Amino acid sequence: MNEPIAIPLSCYIRTKNEAKRIGPVVKAAAATGAEVVVVDSGSTDDTREIAREAGARVIEKKWEGNGFQKRHGEDAASNDWLLDLDADEVLSPELQDEIRALFANGAPEPGIYALKLVTVPPVPKGAVWKTCCLAWRNKLYHKSIVRMPAHAAWDQFKVPAGVKPWKLRGTLLHYSFRDIEQQMAKMNRVSTVRANETELKPKGLLALRILFGFPFYFHKKFVTHRMYRAGVYGFACAAVIASNRWLKDVKMYERHLGKNGRNEI
Repeated sequence: MNEPIAIPLSCYIRTKNEAKRIGPVVKAAAATGAEVVVVDSGSTDDTREIAREAGARVIEKKWEGNGFQKRHGEDAASNDWLLDLDADEVLSPELQDEIRALFANGAPEPGIYALKLVTVPPVPKGAVWKTCCLAWRNKLYHKSIVRMPAHAAWDQFKVPAGVKPWKLRGTLLHYSFRDIEQQMAKMNRVSTVRANETELKPKGLLALRILFGFPFYFHKKFVTHRMYRAGVYGFACAAVIASNRWLKDVKMYERHLGKNGRNEI
């Protein structure tokens, strides 16, 4: 198989103990002709070796937080055009073709492109949620326009005023969880980071959210994001995802209790 023609794009991926998933992620990104940089934060499995074999350049950086790790990826990139991928996101063949076409005549004018994130659930095998839980993420961008936030919790940039992201048609396949147990652990971890690293909300507001917020969080996922189309399993996954938002409220409320040493609302 011929090597892909190099394009002026760098893809960066944060990793820690992703040996089971990182190979296809790197291979799909490298198939576009982009430089692939893996920012590893202390893996104890074969993540780094597998990433190198798949075509990535690996750098090691101690974990400093979500946004900070992406900044390390940006700084390590050789190109000004950047593609932000997580270690569970695989470029579909169609999306690979679009990216190659975008850079076929060299680097395009600086801008931002949104990719369609499509979840691939663990069951049934081979399923793809094409009609539910869809999301658009601004992942392909020129660093002269925007950079990732230097923040421990937040790792998504705000689109600058006057800039309109373009949408690519191909799908970004998101293998976001292995099973419900792993998904719950992920939501618990994410809610802890966001509760501790973001501005503390008023205690009374958090109390109201704890008492009444969960049905709204669930409705957003199950109805607005159409996870009802995935049936009973979609219901279960929507409930787990909604728990992330609710747990953030609870953990923020605990910060008030710890600060004040009192347990009343």
